[in-house]
Amino acid sequence: MPELPEMEHYRSQLSPLLCGQRITGATVNREATINEPADVFIAALIGKTILFVERKGKHLLFHLDDGHRLHLHLMLGGWLAYGEQGPKKDSHFQVILTFGNGSSLYFGGLRLGYLHRITAKAAIEQLKELGPDPFDPRLSLEAFRKRLSGKRGKLKTTLTDQRFLAGIGNSYSDEICFDANLHPAAAANGLDDSQTERLYNSMRKVLTVAKEAGGYMEHPLTPDDTVTGGYNEQFRVYDRKGEPCYECGTEIKFETLTGRKMFYCPNCQREA
Repeated sequence: MPELPEMEHYRSQLSPLLCGQRITGATVNREATINEPADVFIAALIGKTILFVERKGKHLLFHLDDGHRLHLHLMLGGWLAYGEQGPKKDSHFQVILTFGNGSSLYFGGLRLGYLHRITAKAAIEQLKELGPDPFDPRLSLEAFRKRLSGKRGKLKTTLTDQRFLAGIGNSYSDEICFDANLHPAAAANGLDDSQTERLYNSMRKVLTVAKEAGGYMEHPLTPDDTVTGGYNEQFRVYDRKGEPCYECGTEIKFETLTGRKMFYCPNCQREA
């Protein structure tokens, strides 16, 4: 599932391409992806201009000049492409938006994800339960420590709880715990001050590096894109079951925790 680094990468890359662009056409190949009849959705978008693109956790909001938003959640396997021609047949994409400059934005892999046209009020209502963004300047170490102390679950479960922090999922929660030398099944409210500070610093470090590297997406955003997916080969524990730890050589372990995949080094991450 695309997480904060991937969605922030999309936001930063798409903003200069889309802001100020007028929607001149729309195609819906899967009506279940949107939240209204396709003809209504298309008619409502034609002639509208994208003002800016905003990220909220794992969500993107495309702000339109009529006050509405296009609310995108990629869920599992969703991805985006932009250009004059899609990298696959148009029918492979659930929704396509075409702009006055001749380019199109392609929404792919949205079997579970969605692109909903909603009002500004609805956007606030739908996202009100999200916790703070890990990069929110108001999320100081002390504020993070206070939020963490009130959680009773395991560390990984807490980090992936979107009400605790918005944007962290399976992969980066494991990477953050590894960087902080903490076991992902440690009790979230059992960390001492030093461990909490390590976790906080590792969270920002890992997410920053991943964001700047282009995340772990498999599909390029544009035909000449060499950045998207640049983090694919940088995972140190996630999805590396049975492989040697880059730090100590110990075999990376895989378990499930409350239904989630969990990868960790039993030697480097002894602290719990």
